[in-house]
Amino acid sequence: MQDHTVLTAPTRSGTETEATGSRRLPLVVYILALGTFLMLTTEFVVAGILPDVAAGLQISLSQAGSLITVFAIGMVVGAPVMTMLTLRLSTRLTLILALVIFVAGHIFVAVGADFTQIMLARFITALATGAFWAVAAVVATRVAGPSLGSRAVGIVGAGGSLATVLGVPLGAYVAQLVGWRGTFWALAFAAALVTVLVIRRVPADAPDRAPSSIGSQLTGLRSVRLWLVLLACATTSGGVLAVYSFIAPLLTDQAGLPASMVPLVLTGFGVGSFIGTLIGGRLGDTRPHAVTIVTPAVTTMLMLAIFLVSESSWAMIAAVVALGLFGLSANSVLIHLAVRFAGTAATLGSALSVSAFNVGTAVTTPIAGATLTSPLGLDGPAAVGTVIVALTLLPTLVLAQIRRRGAAANSYLCPRPSN
Repeated sequence: MQDHTVLTAPTRSGTETEATGSRRLPLVVYILALGTFLMLTTEFVVAGILPDVAAGLQISLSQAGSLITVFAIGMVVGAPVMTMLTLRLSTRLTLILALVIFVAGHIFVAVGADFTQIMLARFITALATGAFWAVAAVVATRVAGPSLGSRAVGIVGAGGSLATVLGVPLGAYVAQLVGWRGTFWALAFAAALVTVLVIRRVPADAPDRAPSSIGSQLTGLRSVRLWLVLLACATTSGGVLAVYSFIAPLLTDQAGLPASMVPLVLTGFGVGSFIGTLIGGRLGDTRPHAVTIVTPAVTTMLMLAIFLVSESSWAMIAAVVALGLFGLSANSVLIHLAVRFAGTAATLGSALSVSAFNVGTAVTTPIAGATLTSPLGLDGPAAVGTVIVALTLLPTLVLAQIRRRGAAANSYLCPRPSN
């Protein structure tokens, strides 16, 4: 049994090119992206079918929103805990086990009638999702090689962004056609197909790699830069999800859009998020700190715009699509930085970044939900999101300053030879 580290065995596709200098990403990266597509779809699809779920289970919108919160909490716990528990399993086996639990959890939600039991199923599914996401980021980084690491994680992250392009809107369409439970049946079936792909295509771990101990993993978490990255992960995700979690009632009740338009707006958000993640991943290999500063700065302005123009339907559509383009586009860069700054604890660093994203979601979603009954009403989530996203600039600016000081010190110690 192996540590979640370097992968070397080629897949049947013959496209694995780590350390070869090739600019072509391995097929494994795209399979992992398909997996994260399903993971993010199930996390956020509740936002697109919130009124249907609430009506079907005879609960309030705020209670239905807790299905997002409990999933985020499960991701917070699952990413680091399951990573440590599966430390000596191969990455391939870990991914397979996570997918099997994912399938079972969705079948349970699809047939469940008790809200508490459905919440528990969501939580267990999230534990597996956290493990899958953390290992997938490390696998993608390793098989792509150091020169394409951020791009590979960007592709995997784009799979998650594609969830908002296709997954969440399709989930909303399925719910309108056959009911919200049909959405979860569809996710279970798709995850079963991805499991087959992972079994056939994900390479085995390097046979000569010594297993890692828990102590060595924890020792690698002393980096101050890692914890700054994790703080940025929490605030950027928490701020955006504070709005996105309640986007359906915001669009219908506040902006006055018909319910049939919600999937289209979600698609617009998703297209923007998909494009933004790809661009962010490409820029992240050369200008990571610029990406992690510009993105939250623009996102803060967009959040403020949503708060100010929430009653204008067309302005809201434009703002939501633009939010998709910028809001989460730095996430893959932040994950790549977490893996890099964690050093020997790369897998745990990736897991903690997943946890940090979901800590933000778990904390801000109930706060945003509570504002729905405050004087702010449906404008409350945007107000919460604006403040939280703005806080992202604090750790990212500090990280950039540390990088500049390091570069200056290296330049002083190793000056360039004169011509």
